[in-house]
Amino acid sequence: MKNLSIIFIFASFLASCSGPERSPSPVFMPDMYYSDAYEPYAKSTAGYPNDKKESEVYALNNHGMSSLIPVEGTVPKNEIETLPYELPNSNEGYLASMNLESPLNPSNAKSNIARGEKLYNQACAACHGVVGDGQGPIVQSGAYLGVPNYKDRQITVGSVYHVIMHGRNAMGSYASHFTDGDRWRVAEYVMELKNK
Repeated sequence: MKNLSIIFIFASFLASCSGPERSPSPVFMPDMYYSDAYEPYAKSTAGYPNDKKESEVYALNNHGMSSLIPVEGTVPKNEIETLPYELPNSNEGYLASMNLESPLNPSNAKSNIARGEKLYNQACAACHGVVGDGQGPIVQSGAYLGVPNYKDRQITVGSVYHVIMHGRNAMGSYASHFTDGDRWRVAEYVMELKNK
């Protein structure tokens, strides 16, 4: 009996290793295994295409379009500020950035600083601290050390932008966290913290 079960297991193994002519095994939920790809503004075929009642899926009620309403607070692509930054990720680039000024409109300084503060508190304060003293919760927990106090550093708005863009020393780049303009707003807010 024991030999018979070993032979059965071995035969099952060989049968499962058949060549490419073997048909694929059945799929339990094909609608989840083979997902439909949607093109924006293309007619949707998902869900209940022949059903006349309202669907809970927004795409089916949006005149059959597959694109959805953007999430509240997102920035439309055509409204993103594009401010080119040409300095290289090098020590020379960092030194050259010390002479840069913010390209943002000075008449919007108050709103720029307010937005910079909000973004700083979301992305930077965990390490750099709410007041820029390098004593954020991550540093206080002992998980990471050596975050500088802004008041102890010779920094400019340009050098802060450069560090956000490319990173420096142990800090990595945060360029992907902010738009071009928002990087300058955070840099301006950092200078506000330094000068307090």
